[in-house]
Formats: sequence, C-alpha cells, structure tokens
Amino acid sequence: MSRPDLPTLGLAGIFLASGVIHLVRPQVFEPIVPAPLRQHDRTLVKASGVAEIACATGLLVPATRPVAGWASAALLAGVFPANVQMSIDHGRRAQRKRTPQAAGVFAGTLARLPLQWPLLRVALRAARRD
Repeated sequence: MSRPDLPTLGLAGIFLASGVIHLVRPQVFEPIVPAPLRQHDRTLVKASGVAEIACATGLLVPATRPVAGWASAALLAGVFPANVQMSIDHGRRAQRKRTPQAAGVFAGTLARLPLQWPLLRVALRAARRD
C-alpha cells in the first residue's frame, strides 16, 4: 500500500480542518442544516465533524483508505443539501440587503457547489486505490 497522492492529502486536509471547526464552532454550521432536520442541528453538525475527522484520518492510512474513500464520498453526498441550503439562504440575504458584499458571499456559495464534484471524484479514486 502506498502513501496518499496529493489530491487525497488535500481532501484529508479539507476534512480535518472542517471537522475541527464543526466541533469547536458548531453554531457556524447550524443555520445551514436543512429545515426538516433543524430540530437536531447541533447533533448533526457535531456528528458530521466527527465523520469528517474520521474520513480524513482514514484517507491517510493505507489500510483504511479504500473504506475511507467510500465513506468520504458518502459524506460529501450527505452534506450537499446543507451546501445548497447555504446558497439559498445567502441568495435570500443578498436579495434583501442588496450590497456588493452580500452578493459576493452568495456568489461564493454558488461557486462552491460544483467544487463538490471534484472532491467526490478524489474520494472515489481513493476508494479504488491500492
């Protein structure tokens, strides 16, 4: 088994950083929990943070990389609705505020959505490696 390639290292780094933020500052992520799940927002945010850290760790260890790759792909698919919710919320805020800053934040959330696909490809490639 081999060392993780650069894209896999990058995904692990993203998951690790995001996972830590989910645990240390869950209130940052609670507003993007989709409405039907909001009654459990803190629990879901913390659970996704733990899952991100577990995936990051698993991607770095050759023996667990295939399972972690599949888990990472599932995690990315699972949190995608929250990313869509974030774009919807920022779009509404930008429409209400009508400031360049609000429009810029909204544009950033929209640009982030298609970036999930390359991350998903990295996770699936890690799942099939070694």
